[in-house]
Amino acid sequence: MTAPGTLVRMGVLALLWGSSFLWIKIALTGLSPVQIALVRTLLGAAVVVAITVSRGQRLPADRGTWAHVGVAALFGNAIPFVLFAVGEQTVDSGVAGVLNSTTPLWTLALGFALGSEKRRTPVQLTGLALGFGGTLLIFAPWQRGGLMTWGALACLLAAISYAVAYTHIGRHVSGRGLSSLQLTSTQLLAGGALIAVTVPVGGLQPVHLDAGALIAVGILGVFGTGAAFIINNRLIADEGPTNATTVGYLLPVVSVLLGAAFLGEDLNLRIVAGALVVLVGVALSRRAPAPAVVPPPTVAEPVLCAK
Repeated sequence: MTAPGTLVRMGVLALLWGSSFLWIKIALTGLSPVQIALVRTLLGAAVVVAITVSRGQRLPADRGTWAHVGVAALFGNAIPFVLFAVGEQTVDSGVAGVLNSTTPLWTLALGFALGSEKRRTPVQLTGLALGFGGTLLIFAPWQRGGLMTWGALACLLAAISYAVAYTHIGRHVSGRGLSSLQLTSTQLLAGGALIAVTVPVGGLQPVHLDAGALIAVGILGVFGTGAAFIINNRLIADEGPTNATTVGYLLPVVSVLLGAAFLGEDLNLRIVAGALVVLVGVALSRRAPAPAVVPPPTVAEPVLCAK
């Protein structure tokens, strides 16, 4: 049975991550996508590194670890943070949150392709098919009013990029003895460095420092990127990674509701239906296969020897 404290943390995490798409939308009124990605990453890194150091933990020193975490930062921070901001220039924040919910599907698909997911159960395959069908329903390329736009594709590529990062961490980082805080600190620092490199190319647009944009990017960095990672680490420690990731089911709900309430976004029935199909597909695709039932060894009947 899940403890009340865990349920509270899951609710807070869903609100922090689900509201990220709202804050990105507001921050775009004064900052470019690259600027938003850089500020949120650096603010998040400052929060997590401070917590890591206060607990007496150090960042890794070997180059191999930094190289592999750098790859995770590229696909788990730099690329998706920029792409979601690029996408939300033309796509509603609620839709961006819905497309983000496809990440587990891409993660499972990559696991199948790379051989890390060896047991392909019919339920998982059905979930994958449903999830991708729901994504197709959201995009609706057969309709003129569909979402087959560069902005929506940017959000979808961001979700795929997250999946690449999770897969890389599982295959090349998890066994290196890093705590969750050490990994997150290193990843955010590396992500900030990678985004900073792109500033001369895509981050030198004029900045409009209005209060709304500053508050939005501040909340996005400190809470949506920094504090959210810390809460997620606590959930993983308390409930395990599988149970902790169930918070992902709430993110599109939060993003859709906040977008409608504060930005006046209007989601049509097709997108809502597609989101529901995606969530059902994600739920099915993440069902663990039933453990094999091994019959107990039979004990031979004792043989009575005649005397």
